[in-house]
Amino acid sequence: MEMQQFQYDNKIVRNFIYASIVFGVVGMLVGLILAFMFLFPNVTSGIPFLSFGRLRPLHTNAVIFAFVGNAMFAGAYYSMQRLLKARMFSDFLSKLHFWGWQLIIVAAAITLPLGYTTSKEYAELEWPIDIAIALIWVVFGINMIGTIIKRRERHIYVAIWFYIATFVTVAVLHIFNSLELPVSGLKSYSVYAGVQDALVQWWYGHNAVAFFLTTPFLGLMYYFVPKAANRPVYSYRLSIIHFWSLIFIYIWAGPHHLLYSALPDWAQNLGVVFSVMLIAPSWGGMINGLLTLRGVWDKVRTDAVLKFYVVAITGYGMATFEGPMLSLKNVNAIAHFTDWIIAHVHVGALAWNGFLSFGMIYWIVPRITKTTLFSQKLANFHFWIGTLGIVLYALPMYVAGFTQASMWKQFKADGGSLEYGNFLETVTQIIPMYWMRAIGGTLYLVGVLVMVYNVIKTVKQGSAVQDDAAEAPALAVISPNRLKGEKWHSWLERKPIQFTIYTTVAILIGGIIQILPTIFVKSNIPTIAAVKPYTPLELQGRDIYIREGCVSCHSQLIRPFRSEVERYGDYSRSGEYVYDHPFLWGSKRTGPDLHREGVPGKPFNGGRDDVWHFNHMYDPQSISPGSLMPRYQWLIKDKLDNSMIQKKMEVMVTLGVPYTDADIANAQKSIEEQASKIESKLLANSDINKVFGKDQEVPLKDREIVALIAYLQRLGTDTAVKPKQ
Repeated sequence: MEMQQFQYDNKIVRNFIYASIVFGVVGMLVGLILAFMFLFPNVTSGIPFLSFGRLRPLHTNAVIFAFVGNAMFAGAYYSMQRLLKARMFSDFLSKLHFWGWQLIIVAAAITLPLGYTTSKEYAELEWPIDIAIALIWVVFGINMIGTIIKRRERHIYVAIWFYIATFVTVAVLHIFNSLELPVSGLKSYSVYAGVQDALVQWWYGHNAVAFFLTTPFLGLMYYFVPKAANRPVYSYRLSIIHFWSLIFIYIWAGPHHLLYSALPDWAQNLGVVFSVMLIAPSWGGMINGLLTLRGVWDKVRTDAVLKFYVVAITGYGMATFEGPMLSLKNVNAIAHFTDWIIAHVHVGALAWNGFLSFGMIYWIVPRITKTTLFSQKLANFHFWIGTLGIVLYALPMYVAGFTQASMWKQFKADGGSLEYGNFLETVTQIIPMYWMRAIGGTLYLVGVLVMVYNVIKTVKQGSAVQDDAAEAPALAVISPNRLKGEKWHSWLERKPIQFTIYTTVAILIGGIIQILPTIFVKSNIPTIAAVKPYTPLELQGRDIYIREGCVSCHSQLIRPFRSEVERYGDYSRSGEYVYDHPFLWGSKRTGPDLHREGVPGKPFNGGRDDVWHFNHMYDPQSISPGSLMPRYQWLIKDKLDNSMIQKKMEVMVTLGVPYTDADIANAQKSIEEQASKIESKLLANSDINKVFGKDQEVPLKDREIVALIAYLQRLGTDTAVKPKQ
């Protein structure tokens, strides 16, 4: 049989590895800064682009798409070429993919701190960057599919299955969740509103975890773990069951993020059922990975790469057991909005994604530089200090979550009122846990810095091989029909187009059944006549709320629990959100819920006057001792830009918000009138007069703080029950 000579492209692998390492350090450093901001909330006071609300999405995007994303692409490019016995389809597309992805990351690093955000979790980037992501993702897909088509290996291995599922599903998720109407070059509004937006976002958000942070890393597991152990994967049959059941079931599970919310019950229940089912394929994959190491456990004790893989797969197993458990309504009622979820997320991110990436980097770098790892001792040190960091991060967050949940729900002995009515009573109890988290994060970052040093020394002592020589026989032309005795899946593995089609069908079923009825069947989202669109000033204030990332710490969703109704007011209904583009339900309560913030009558929340809100933004600790909220003093100094308000309202009309032509024409006048009323209340307070003095250049009514106050005072008032006279 004639052998063909070709070369593997190591340069693209090297580039993605270096980018992963650099952005990993940056993303984790930002995360560590955020952890310390819980302890020193005003450490960046006065610097808008370094505020918690703006840095938090920078951290998540840097870790997910820059660190993990680049590691995923490095592993995929390395393994695909060797599994398919072919160089990547196009060197140009490989380079375009790499540089395009890095430019997207840089664009995110610039725009997010500047406050350009959609506020949708893991999808905060604005519309031009969304388009760029879609285009570069297609470049990756073309390069991958082209390589599969020109392969020299008859059957596509299980790792490739997971790469195909990743490409198809992330494309679908990203496009549908990112549908938005532009207002300007870096401002848009989601085409979905309220409950519909929440469902689409968490269909995306949960499955971004599934198909960006899980399926490609399962593909990497199926390639690199057998390679490092020098053993075949434990069970081919289990890998088939694992793949098809995982991609079919995963796509249904998104609504478990929205339990006890205004989402229709049938959608919530579907999410619960499929989330519980998800444990079977997830643990099937974990078992397949761990049992691949059978017979080499002695090697695990000394080989740092295998240690990283063992903890990574174990972390995957822990996270995928906890996920279905958290989807049970009785457990979710305790965990949701608490730091328990932070612990859960970071077990997956730090152990599964982080450790698998580290092990892969330690395995690949010596091989593309034709040398050995500079120091096994340093790699083992990285493993142990990283593992300790994970433990010291996760355990305190579990304790903090349990503490929050129990204190929020605790009633006095007579059952009449809340035991801990002041939200800050909970905050002060968990400060020690935040200290431990910061220490754990520091240890984890130290381990990464040790890896950086180890990789640099390894590269320096080796010699980079950019084009790795290889040879393999050409793929013979065979019948498209099933051969005699050939099993169905074996036939499918040599038919990549059919394989991709079946994969697409499998992931579309769940999304179609969940999302289309919620969007197109009006009875799923009953309207409320009392709910009106935001005034122009309130719309401006809402955009400031979004810009400053307030949704990272405050929810706008009151669940139908006695403890929440007692604390925050009447539970939230779907019809209240019909004009919310985007929705702002939030996913964590570092501070109290704000859905009834404008409604007086509750002893612990709501009904606070304009002066209180002003002072709270200027210096939160002066009126709420122990608060973790940073100062937002630039809102009081900066002038409100109303130049785009009419364009914003016109876009809202396109989205179905019933502004009239007169409303749009009179927008500036409406802002002036509403802002003047708030200004008069503020200036009647002597303390505020002292802040500004008489020589202020910009009238107080023209400042951003007034718009934000208008928005906060509007929340919950449409459906508020009028007090009896």
